[in-house]
Amino acid sequence: MGGSRAPTEVARYDAAMTQPPPYGPPASPIAPYQPAPAAKPPARVWDVVLTVVLLVGLGVLALIVSFFGFFLAMASDPCGVRDCSTELIGLGMLTAVALPWAVLLAAVVLAIVLLVRRRHAFWVPLVAVPFVIGSWFVGAFIAAAGVPTG
Repeated sequence: MGGSRAPTEVARYDAAMTQPPPYGPPASPIAPYQPAPAAKPPARVWDVVLTVVLLVGLGVLALIVSFFGFFLAMASDPCGVRDCSTELIGLGMLTAVALPWAVLLAAVVLAIVLLVRRRHAFWVPLVAVPFVIGSWFVGAFIAAAGVPTG
């Protein structure tokens, strides 16, 4: 019972032989081997900074458009001599005041989701600008519907 071992025992307990395979654990016979998910690309600092700056600008635009929405209350000025629908005028004013903020909220949420997923998000505020401006026109159209012509 000396200290000599058989060559097969040495190879069986060799450190290189007992290490797990380089590609991960052995595949299960039930489920095929799934490789590790790819790492997320690094965050683009320029995209984050540009998105935040554009979202702040979109917030300022929403504030301006919302402010001008209050002027739609003046659509009721000729209502002393005409039959006007004050409900439609009020709804148009409320639409022009509130809708820019809803568009801004949707743009912020979408931009955050895209930034978390490490995708380009600078385009979101740029796409939201026409919707913020258009929301005033939607409100003005509703308010104008409350004032009869002629």
